[in-house]
Parts: sequence; C-alpha cells; structure tokens
Amino acid sequence: MAKSPHEVLEAAKTIAVVGASRDPDKPGGSVPASLKQRGFRIIPINPYADVLFGERVYRSLLEVPEKIDLVDVFRPAADTPEIARQAAAIGARALWLQLDIRSKEARRIAGEAGMDYVEDQCTGVVASLYRIRKPAA
Repeated sequence: MAKSPHEVLEAAKTIAVVGASRDPDKPGGSVPASLKQRGFRIIPINPYADVLFGERVYRSLLEVPEKIDLVDVFRPAADTPEIARQAAAIGARALWLQLDIRSKEARRIAGEAGMDYVEDQCTGVVASLYRIRKPAA
C-alpha cells in the first residue's frame, strides 16, 4: 500500500531539493527554507549557485556524497524523468514533485525503483498541516 504524503515526509530526514532557488520569493527558495526551519537536512541542487540555505549546493543528485531520503522537485514536468532516474541511481527512498508537477514517466521510474512517490503536492504545506518537525541533531 502506498504511503500518504504526510507519511512520506515524516519518514524523511534528509531532503535533496532539485531546483532550489536563490530567490526567496519563489517556492524553490521559500519552501526549502521553511523545511530547514522545521529541522530537515536540506541539500540544494542547482547548477548556478554555490551556497543556498547555508548549505553547499550540488550540481546534480549524482554528486551528493550522503544518503538522501527524499528528492523534492521544483523543476518542470519534462525534467522529472531524468531526476527520477538520478534519484533511483543514488538510492533515494522517495520522489516528490511539487504543486502542479505531474509525470507518468517519473512515477513509473520511481515505482520500478521501489521509491515512494508523491506528485502535485507541496512539502511545505504538508509539513505545516501535519505539524511535522524533526528533532535537533
């Protein structure tokens, strides 16, 4: 049985944010910042930045040297199959496509890799609704 979005988020500690933004007014900037405030470990993925949210930025998921629980995607749907392939390659436990992002191909890739999958939902909204916080390390 598939996990609900809040169960997927509750199970995560380390979140790689693909499409993390330097602009705090964009969802790719504000949502990861709010998740970090809730105690999640945020790993930004952005080819055009070096530091975001006080964290080192990686160019792709394949460069991240640590275990990732959840890949949170702030990119267009057309980009998601490749992101799903990278998430599967690194052994991520879940793939999450943000609001208004849907992909049958990304869903198929995630399913074949045994990842939990959420689409068209906001991690920030789910974290707020279910009051999800991670204890300080």
